[in-house]
Amino acid sequence: MDILKAATDWAKAELFSTPFFMLFGVAFLIASLGFSQLGKTDMARAYIIPTLVAGALLLIIGLGLFFTNKSRITQFEKAYHTDQAAFVAAELERTNATLKEYDNVVFTATPIIITVCALVLLFVSTPIWRASMITTIAMLVVILLIDGTAHARIDGYNKQLLVVEKEIKK
Repeated sequence: MDILKAATDWAKAELFSTPFFMLFGVAFLIASLGFSQLGKTDMARAYIIPTLVAGALLLIIGLGLFFTNKSRITQFEKAYHTDQAAFVAAELERTNATLKEYDNVVFTATPIIITVCALVLLFVSTPIWRASMITTIAMLVVILLIDGTAHARIDGYNKQLLVVEKEIKK
């Protein structure tokens, strides 16, 4: 199995998916602009700041992930050609840590935050709180959707690394 190709393919797939964070970020920013220009009710005007913040956060996440994964492609090749066993060990450590982060943050904390926001919606009636909770839920759903596919990709890559690690130890 060519683990360098698998690593590069994984990073390229990440480069394809991270712009979706940016795309949704721009959508939230456009929504904020729309609410500021067209919003006539208190509720519509309350969405201006929350959607602006959510859009900025999604853009930052997308840009950060994009440039991180872009630089990994060249780093993979250098590390692989330097020491294949060390490359596999380092990648296994990184993917295992990332999978734990997904389990703890994305698939545990995020649904809890969504639930708390939904419960807050039941008890508040001020427009800014309602708009903030609804925007937070929408942003977290976007993160869950994108990170769900990213989790599947890194899990597959991790399994490939485990196979290569066994081959190296033989």
